[in-house]
Amino acid sequence: MAASARSVLSLPAQDICRIWGRHFDLASKCSCSATAAARSLTAQRLAEKLRTEKQEQKAKEKEVPRDPVQRRVHELIRYTKQLQNVHPNVLSKALKRGILHQDKDLIVINKPYGLPVHGGPGVKSCITDILPILAKMLFGHKAEPLHLCHRLDKETTGVMILARDKEMAHQVQELFKTRQVTKKYWAICVGVPMPSAGMIDIPIIEKEVQGQQQHHKMTLAPNYRLENGKTVKVRPNRHAHIAVTQYRVLSSTLTCALLELQPVTGVKHQLRVHLAFGLGCPVLGDHKYSDWNKLAPQKLSVGILKKLGLEQAKTRYLPLHLHAQQLTLPPLGPESEELNLVCKLPRRRN
Repeated sequence: MAASARSVLSLPAQDICRIWGRHFDLASKCSCSATAAARSLTAQRLAEKLRTEKQEQKAKEKEVPRDPVQRRVHELIRYTKQLQNVHPNVLSKALKRGILHQDKDLIVINKPYGLPVHGGPGVKSCITDILPILAKMLFGHKAEPLHLCHRLDKETTGVMILARDKEMAHQVQELFKTRQVTKKYWAICVGVPMPSAGMIDIPIIEKEVQGQQQHHKMTLAPNYRLENGKTVKVRPNRHAHIAVTQYRVLSSTLTCALLELQPVTGVKHQLRVHLAFGLGCPVLGDHKYSDWNKLAPQKLSVGILKKLGLEQAKTRYLPLHLHAQQLTLPPLGPESEELNLVCKLPRRRN
């Protein structure tokens, strides 16, 4: 070793620098290789962890709860997701099987939960897209597409009227516009309205909600306000829409009620807004209007959660409990009669 050291020291300074440079290069390469190997191992572990978590999540989604209510909620989540991937022909056949009424002018369908009427961002299937297919299934390949007469929210189920031609569609739309159609909805609300029957006559306006999640909601624009214990009339907002809803309690418990609702007017989200902000009893499963300031899953009392068999963390999956139960149309011609269209509540699977 001493001889080696003496031989190295006896070399010129230039050669000594070259030898040390090679040693440093070799050490550096070894260090980089070790770091790369460590990074590769870390990335591999992360990928495996993510893969495992994804598999566990899928397994959880496939698990069918034993409780009937939780099982129904689980089914609705799955069906709503699947609905956007169903082929239009399959969807049309399902709507055809659920037809409530059919004559030479009108087709009345039972609108399923989770199916939007119109398309939009992220919407793969909607009623307007399948109207041509449904018309061909019913009346042959040369049939013109069916026409919408009114609309329902994506989460609302029940009676929906379609017309065979544009003229009839315009006639029915005019009946809705002039308030000649009697509409009845059923809803389960959180809380019990007091009094048990009455009329809500409060205009509705759309406003932007400020906060972390900026969004728009419909809300009340009352013509009166309280000042020093007195009711004072205020100037009506010119952007507000007249909104009138009749309601009555059909059945109730301490925490919830089944209501019959008759909207006299047809403002966007009228029933949901009147119940949530007018009566203080939002529709069960209404995650949009249960809290004005934010978009968040509906908060429910311990008693309601216990009856539903749900945890608060799972309420985001609770569907909107609003159903278009009945529409009554006046005679559409000199020889026709009043048309009463009724749709039963969605069937519960055990």
